[in-house]
Amino acid sequence: MSKEKVNRVVLIGTGAVGCSYAYSMINQGVTEELVLIDVNESKSEGEAMDLNHGMPFAPSPMKVWSGSYKDCESADLIVISAGLAQKPGETRLQLLEKNTKIFKQIVKNIMDNNFNGIFLIATNPVDILTYVTLKESGLPKERVIGSGTVLDSARLRFALGQYFKVDPRNVHAAIIGEHGDTELPVWSHASIGIEQLENVLAKKKDANKGCLEDIFVNVRDAAYHIIERKGATYYGIGMSLVRITKAILYNENSILTVSAFLDGEYGHKNVYIGVPAVVNRSGIREIIEIDLNEKEKEQFNHSVTVLKETMSSIVQ
Repeated sequence: MSKEKVNRVVLIGTGAVGCSYAYSMINQGVTEELVLIDVNESKSEGEAMDLNHGMPFAPSPMKVWSGSYKDCESADLIVISAGLAQKPGETRLQLLEKNTKIFKQIVKNIMDNNFNGIFLIATNPVDILTYVTLKESGLPKERVIGSGTVLDSARLRFALGQYFKVDPRNVHAAIIGEHGDTELPVWSHASIGIEQLENVLAKKKDANKGCLEDIFVNVRDAAYHIIERKGATYYGIGMSLVRITKAILYNENSILTVSAFLDGEYGHKNVYIGVPAVVNRSGIREIIEIDLNEKEKEQFNHSVTVLKETMSSIVQ
């Protein structure tokens, strides 16, 4: 009797981000199997036990257990949230050297167990660590994805929704570029419902001239504000990772601003950066090249330059 094929997701790293992801996965019933792996085995065992106790209230059955790298061979998707966390006052790029070393060992352990699925990377600096994963794994670029600016775009949609008093799910706006200080909002393509943002803004009587810039600065610096208050960010990124996971496992062909490998798109090569891409069961089906205005092009090029300069000392 042949075994029925089920979706297996392996989560590497059961810190706050990883556990927020696992908790959201169970609440949304996204996969059939979820394996937790952590350098601290007792931690991953405890998390699996705790999560399993909520299973009677989950929308669908899910098998959750604390596993090992051997479980990666049958995995469809591996999500990596392991690594050192961002400290107060520390930029994402300052984390680079420490987390690159950790990642090289993790990816080696995974590939030594014949993994042939899709990688989804969440650890910061996410664009560069996704590039490290590509190089260390040897997998095709379409199957190595970073969380990119999916969370940043969600933060922007939420902020615009609050400002215009509409459901953020009806706000269509994106942030692209580095998941970090050089990211940029694509105002030229933003809309509220099906109406262009600039038209909606023109009708708003109490709108101040710099409102969009204020909104963007708060979005860009959101992580710093949250870290200052509670020490880390994890719920938003946990749900963002579930959103990408659903797009992959359900073969959605959804457009998400993930970190993707540019091979000539937007005039750049050999860099991972947040751009809109069609995500499905094969990973990244295609990168969508939107027409940026001159200011946006300049900002995006700057973001690429900063990433490449930072990466050059680490990635050969």
